[in-house]
Amino acid sequence: MKEQPTVAPHGLSIPDPVVVTQISSEPQEGQIVLQRLSNGLTVVLMRDTTVPIVAVDIWYKVGSKDEEPGKSGFAHLFEHMMFQGSENVGKAEHMKLISDVGGWMNGSTNKDRTNYFEVVPANQLRLALWLEADRMRALAINAENFENQRDTVKEERRQRVDNRPYGPIFSELLDELVYENWAYKHSVIGSMVDLDNATLEDVRKFHDVYYRPNNAVLAIVGDFKLQDAMGMVEEYFGPIPAGPTPPAVDLSEPPQQQEKRMQWEDKFAPHPAFVCAFKIPPRGTPEYYPLEVIEKVLFDGESSRMYQRLVEKDGLVLHLFGGVDARLGPGLFLIFAQVKPGHTIQEVEAAFWDELDRIKQEPLDARELQKVKNKLKAEHFSRMERAYYKADLLCMYTAFFEQPELFYTELDRYLAVTAADIQQAAQTFFNKNQQNVIEVYPANQ
Repeated sequence: MKEQPTVAPHGLSIPDPVVVTQISSEPQEGQIVLQRLSNGLTVVLMRDTTVPIVAVDIWYKVGSKDEEPGKSGFAHLFEHMMFQGSENVGKAEHMKLISDVGGWMNGSTNKDRTNYFEVVPANQLRLALWLEADRMRALAINAENFENQRDTVKEERRQRVDNRPYGPIFSELLDELVYENWAYKHSVIGSMVDLDNATLEDVRKFHDVYYRPNNAVLAIVGDFKLQDAMGMVEEYFGPIPAGPTPPAVDLSEPPQQQEKRMQWEDKFAPHPAFVCAFKIPPRGTPEYYPLEVIEKVLFDGESSRMYQRLVEKDGLVLHLFGGVDARLGPGLFLIFAQVKPGHTIQEVEAAFWDELDRIKQEPLDARELQKVKNKLKAEHFSRMERAYYKADLLCMYTAFFEQPELFYTELDRYLAVTAADIQQAAQTFFNKNQQNVIEVYPANQ
């Protein structure tokens, strides 16, 4: 009788075994294969022949948390530098080559990591791997590229932060208020002063430490043959020498003993706004999962508690969002509420606390909890239809936790959350002496 794959509590079939490290034959569809090259590059692969495409995603384990005081913005600067050419690829040619074969690509930077990805037709896997390997091996870090990309980042900062309504709040002010540790206290985009003071030698040193194979995870998901894919990886990435072991970063935060509050005059804001954040445990810890469920209860859609209270019932706000900002270290649970004319920040704050107190004092009933879990499952399975999303999850689980199998098992941690877990998390993390508040006022009022 043919062996059937394991079925997890959430209903997703799990190939058995989940992770294969020794290759003896072509793996099952959906099976995770983990390989490490001699230079330290971690490679995680998953075959999915549903559609003839392949996603290549590479995570460098470097974000703004790894920057030194006075040298902020380097990780984000390299997100731009990586598209300025390498030994065999001209300036902006990477994007053109991918576009010309019908693919798409991008990159992003956050506090904890930088990533670059391509999604291409299955027969173009070699192109995507060669492009990523060429810029890992021989990025064009020269004075011209450095100066023009520094100017590009400064202009991006002007557009996204300095001259945008509420822009400074989420780019830097909130983190500066909440965190004590430099790692998360400073912004991803960096300060104008630090960008102006940066030298070519500074950025070269940063690159040589962090953009090496031993500090990266490469994921390949899609329609490919395993031996062919690993042969290409060995050919292109194998000769790249490892770099020094990057220094460990302390992400710890002291316990918050009292409320922090500031007022901010925003010359671009059309209306006042209430912003509040609480520090929460890192992603992957047992205490983290109830907080993700609370996000759904409070903020997910027009039936959520905060929307029903602040928008529908009391009519206090024009725009509302909130929830978890997950990080490798302590993250945030936050709310942003744009105040409706005729009302005040103080009214919004009082209603916000009414809803927090309700979730702290009254256990969710079974129907509301099940509705939230159904949403979590639906979103998860919807994302699983995309090769890129699968590759990105595999990178995250491998880079952050060294557990690629969480791809199949983490959902169960959400679904196991109980009403008691939610109540305990709310009581533990949502207290007035732990809140960090920014009152935003239009500068012209």
